Amino acid sequence: MIIQHIAAFTDGSRGGNPAGVVICQALPDAAVMQAMAADIGYSETAFAAPLGDTWRVRYFAPQAEVDFCGHATIALGAALARHKSSGSFALQLNHADITVDGHSSATDWSAAFRSPPTRTRALPAAALEEILALFGLSHGDLDGRIPPVVAHAGMDHPVIALRDRGRLAAIAYDFGRGQELAQRERFCTFALVHAETPQLFHARNPFPFGGVYEDPATGAAAAALAGYLRELGWPAEGPIVIRQGEDMGVPCGLHVDLDGAAGAPVRVSGSVRSIRA
Repeated sequence: MIIQHIAAFTDGSRGGNPAGVVICQALPDAAVMQAMAADIGYSETAFAAPLGDTWRVRYFAPQAEVDFCGHATIALGAALARHKSSGSFALQLNHADITVDGHSSATDWSAAFRSPPTRTRALPAAALEEILALFGLSHGDLDGRIPPVVAHAGMDHPVIALRDRGRLAAIAYDFGRGQELAQRERFCTFALVHAETPQLFHARNPFPFGGVYEDPATGAAAAALAGYLRELGWPAEGPIVIRQGEDMGVPCGLHVDLDGAAGAPVRVSGSVRSIRA
């Protein structure tokens, strides 16, 4: 069993969201993986074992299993590139089959994944009001170009787009209330975003569902957001950049492609760095 500590979606040599990566010959029991994830202590740990020509992968937050985690997938792809060689790896998740491309060289350590298929659904009015109250927001804070929805790319993320960058920076919430809401509605994270330009987004992703106050980089939510923007016909030319973690002092950068048909997987990429051996 190989346990690695890798920060994904780094900003050069800084920042990045820490993830645990456990590569083993066969996956342990779920209770063992849950205990290991709690002990490792990051927002998610990816467990991977070879299964024929693919890798069976499960993700655990400190308090719950999640079906898909983007930053842990980036960390896993980079780890497999270093463990095996640079290339494309097929991953079998709980409810989807995806691929991750890992690259490892003397000058670059990075990865890119193709998300599960994307989709959106209406955010019920009562849930929207509860989310706004949780974060101290009003309808006047919302960006009308990106109406609130529940966006999905492996997990559900309510997307709340704000008109003002400063309002996003000031976000705070009651963790207990947030956790009750997230677990009741099965919201993986709350995707709070601000579009500075069509190409540049700022994001914050509270993650009380998994027992984490806030995630500094969230690849699954980035993919879900991109799938939604694609449905909206968002006027970006080429990939978008999502800056996340800056308000936590942990700068992160996610690069997301909007190409493809509505509902198709989304490509999310980023650099990584080792936290410790």
